[in-house]
Amino acid sequence: MSNVTQSPARARIESLLDANSFVEIGAKVAARSTDFNLSAKAAPSDGVITGYGVIDSNLVYVYSQDASVLNGTVGEMHAKKIVNLYKMAMKMGAPVIGLVDCAGLRLEEAGDALNGFGEIYMAQADASGVIPQLTGIFGNCGGGMAMIPALTDFTFMEASKAKLFVNAPNAIAGNHESVCDTASAKFQSEEAGLVDGIGTEAEVIAQIRALVSILPANNEEDFSTAECADDLNRACPDLAACKEDPALLLPRISDGNVFVEVKADYAKDMVTGFIRLNGATVGAVANRNELYDADGKVTEKFNGELSTRGAHKAADFVNFCDAFSIPVVTFTNVKGFRATKFAEANIARAVGKMIYTFANATTPKVNVITGEAMGSAYLSMNSKSIGADLVVAWADAKVGMMDAKAAAKILYANESGAVINEKAAAYDALQNSVEAAAGRGYIDTIIEAEDTRKYVIGALEMLYTKREYRPDKKHGSV
Repeated sequence: MSNVTQSPARARIESLLDANSFVEIGAKVAARSTDFNLSAKAAPSDGVITGYGVIDSNLVYVYSQDASVLNGTVGEMHAKKIVNLYKMAMKMGAPVIGLVDCAGLRLEEAGDALNGFGEIYMAQADASGVIPQLTGIFGNCGGGMAMIPALTDFTFMEASKAKLFVNAPNAIAGNHESVCDTASAKFQSEEAGLVDGIGTEAEVIAQIRALVSILPANNEEDFSTAECADDLNRACPDLAACKEDPALLLPRISDGNVFVEVKADYAKDMVTGFIRLNGATVGAVANRNELYDADGKVTEKFNGELSTRGAHKAADFVNFCDAFSIPVVTFTNVKGFRATKFAEANIARAVGKMIYTFANATTPKVNVITGEAMGSAYLSMNSKSIGADLVVAWADAKVGMMDAKAAAKILYANESGAVINEKAAAYDALQNSVEAAAGRGYIDTIIEAEDTRKYVIGALEMLYTKREYRPDKKHGSV
């Protein structure tokens, strides 16, 4: 059996792409440096396999680092192969997928290798917002390599062997891998929020394929539309029961129940992912109040609070969708902001970024109010006042400044409990009802929960030709 056949790097490419579709580029490229007797070491393809192929018949460009060749380290020519792949992908308008297993900089090439890292960073920066970039991590991804997944749009990690770190756990003062493995897939997905999905090697490959299949190829040509065999007017009779956990709601309204969630383990109070409506890819952002397990039991409660991490997660996702003209639909069910010392130190900045991202986005934007929509937390969730094109609300939703009883206690602080209850009911009817919000133009349509799918499809059809322009400026500063 040949070394080519045995290479895990090549096997990953073959698993990722449609059968027999991979075409290698630069197979004969080798290191130029002769320092430290480097030329005497066998280095097929300089430790990285590059080329192109298809996923569900869509063109993609792939590089896969080979840890069996110089530990997969990045040298001058290794980096040039990746940069050249990016240049070709940009010309063709197709995604780049990096399969990472790398021990970092190649010490024998030092300055040339370091410059190579910088050239990869520059290629990624140029490609950002032009073509989708995805990373799968299957071994080490440390030091300067950690910036590469940070510069891509989506990252996936093998759960048991992959390591992602700037500083290794044992190099962090007061820490040790046995105390907190900051390089693990679990930490990077749950705490750092850099990783969108984890699993076995086969599961990671499947997640990448599923995501590529639903994304547009680039920011100009949209290949993310599929034939819709689902009923456009299909009612979803159990939708109201799912409003607390959008991970249950979103597949129910999507064509064929398609839902590709991203960053599922991070900031669980906010759900982000892609669905299909009338064959088109749509980005979904939703508040989560309860998390259910496979048996239907509540495992976590979030009390209608918007968190710092949740705001960052939503902002990054909406920013990606806007760059690729993917319509965004929000499902709002939020009462306020998380009230902790840690949150208070960061939440204003995080929510400000989320508000700016929604307001700045020119892609079609629809807001569905499914539960309570209270105060500034509601405004930040793609409300009409910050630029939503259309806002619909379920008939039993509540929209207002604050909880009616809390408002009554402030307005009638010295009154009896009976008076407060009476005034709370009046406040609820006058200030917190969907009818009142609709009467002032803050809500466009009041619908039954089961009709959500057909109303959102209709809204996006209407918004298909949307054109919107912003004040002339270099860029915002939020």
